[in-house]
Amino acid sequence: MRMHWDALIAAVQDRGEYPSQEEAERAARVVLALLGAHLVGEVRAELAARLPETLGLVLLNPLQAHEPLPPERFIRATAAWIEGATEKTATWDVSAVLSVVADIAGEDLMNRILLQLPPGYDLLFGHPQPG
Repeated sequence: MRMHWDALIAAVQDRGEYPSQEEAERAARVVLALLGAHLVGEVRAELAARLPETLGLVLLNPLQAHEPLPPERFIRATAAWIEGATEKTATWDVSAVLSVVADIAGEDLMNRILLQLPPGYDLLFGHPQPG
């Protein structure tokens, strides 16, 4: 079931403690664009179908990653895409967005997402995997 735009942005705004919806929207767009560059096939399509249509399109139409970025580089890439961001603020943005994405995805899809990503992303999603 597709999540509504207002509900997703409100959840990101709450998790990230952003003072405005615009900041939550900016974080969601950047993080989902970068995430989409790392996911492929059915997993990416299934996640996109659960997101609000606009953000689903952001996830489906990313720039392609030349190589999967480890979590630290994903955070640095996020910081580079958000004006005035630092690695610390980008970590906050990534965690706020990806923890909401994890809730939307549910356990089965979340496990399949993590299989496509380098080790360490489980922590970014707020779903640590047994080691």
